[in-house]
Amino acid sequence: MAIAYYPAIIERAPDGYGVFFPDVPGCTSHGSTLQQAARNAEVALNGHIKVSVEYGDEIPAPSDLDAVARDPDVDEAARILVRADLPGKQRRINVTMDEGLLAAIDRASTNRSGFLAEGARMLLAARG
Repeated sequence: MAIAYYPAIIERAPDGYGVFFPDVPGCTSHGSTLQQAARNAEVALNGHIKVSVEYGDEIPAPSDLDAVARDPDVDEAARILVRADLPGKQRRINVTMDEGLLAAIDRASTNRSGFLAEGARMLLAARG
């Protein structure tokens, strides 16, 4: 997985803070506090990228934070960089496992590789 950092604008909203990404139209987030908005931004961005990959959409390259123009109509609270895990090149591997476990995977999913990759991501995230 490749890592990229996307600029995000946090703006004041009546009920907290909204977040949007100039490079990723349609990707927004929110939080009742500035800190919560910043944390939710990473979840939103990575979810947006994951869905884009599933649909075969192009992932835009991130702009330089200093290059993002200011909009006078936006009540900015902060500008931040948000970490995103970008998909890397697919590699074919050979895996050995118990046939019962393999059968259970096949019953749970129509895509073994995707199922195993998602399980690996979840386990890695839980281990921090």
